[in-house]
Amino acid sequence: MSIQNVLKDGQLNERASSAAIQAAIAALGRSLPSDYLQFIGEHDGGEGFIGDNYLILWKSEELATFNRQYEVEKYAPGIVLFGSDGGGEGYGFDTREATMPVVRIPFIGMNLRYAKRVAENINDLLVQLAK
Repeated sequence: MSIQNVLKDGQLNERASSAAIQAAIAALGRSLPSDYLQFIGEHDGGEGFIGDNYLILWKSEELATFNRQYEVEKYAPGIVLFGSDGGGEGYGFDTREATMPVVRIPFIGMNLRYAKRVAENINDLLVQLAK
């Protein structure tokens, strides 16, 4: 599913350069799912409504900074956040699993036990939010 087909009242950023993507991976110190890398190679983040849900996708250059500021590695080791619902929950990849599914996790009280698997990948997340 293309994000342009489901994003309402929002905006998508210009694509991230290969150098910016590689810098983000290096800053995070871990790989990211190939479909997500393809996505940011086309749209380096953005935000808007998908169905009744709001989604903010961070720019590649913001990934390491926001993960550090939210102390994700301390409170939810193995999760790499890539965006939020614009409120109290973040979306991230569970890198403890080879397939790196998408999880939703609260910013306040962040803990792995509250990480809820919501999609198999970034495209599946768009499908789930559009329902």
